[in-house]
Amino acid sequence: MTTLHPQPDEHGAPVRLAQPSTPTAAAAWNDPASVATVIPLGALPPALNDVPFAPWLDIPASTADWQTVAGQALIDEPPLVMPAGFAPAAGVVILEDDGRVWAVAPSNAFGGYDATFPKGRVDPDISPQATAIREAFEESGLRVQIVRHLIDCRRTQTLTRYYLARRLGGNPALMGWESQAVHLVPMALLETVLGNPNDAVIIDTLRRI
Repeated sequence: MTTLHPQPDEHGAPVRLAQPSTPTAAAAWNDPASVATVIPLGALPPALNDVPFAPWLDIPASTADWQTVAGQALIDEPPLVMPAGFAPAAGVVILEDDGRVWAVAPSNAFGGYDATFPKGRVDPDISPQATAIREAFEESGLRVQIVRHLIDCRRTQTLTRYYLARRLGGNPALMGWESQAVHLVPMALLETVLGNPNDAVIIDTLRRI
């Protein structure tokens, strides 16, 4: 049986999931020692750590709206100096109040990632912070507040700035087509769930702050 993501891709085409993710039992959401997983349109508790799982209703509708999106912060961050031939990108590590960390499962393990942190390229006329907030929403369904600069990571084609953030709202069951699951992962299990070596330095930096 073919499983389709409920959200089409950016061209309006259906997204087929070769190996759909499996949601966890409801009890996992309230256990800080457990990994909790939701799939697209999956079941969730009404709230977690007193923050409701509720859709983001006033989503920015244009580049200009994203550039001024709420959740950006006046923080100490170094200039993002791009090496020649590299493109800027931004991502976000969302820390939950119970000590767990949010991660996304890219659809069909895109890019070689079974799970990773939300990230994407910075478009012209939009800041890295706004990009990180947008990518968090598009890939995880969550609305976040930037807390601090975390680390800049050089990849094959990009230099990605990661921010630490906290969840303000949103609904991970409403993840976009780029993700086939959203996970909430205990800090001790991050390397197990996020197995791509590219994420190791981010996890190490997170643990040292």
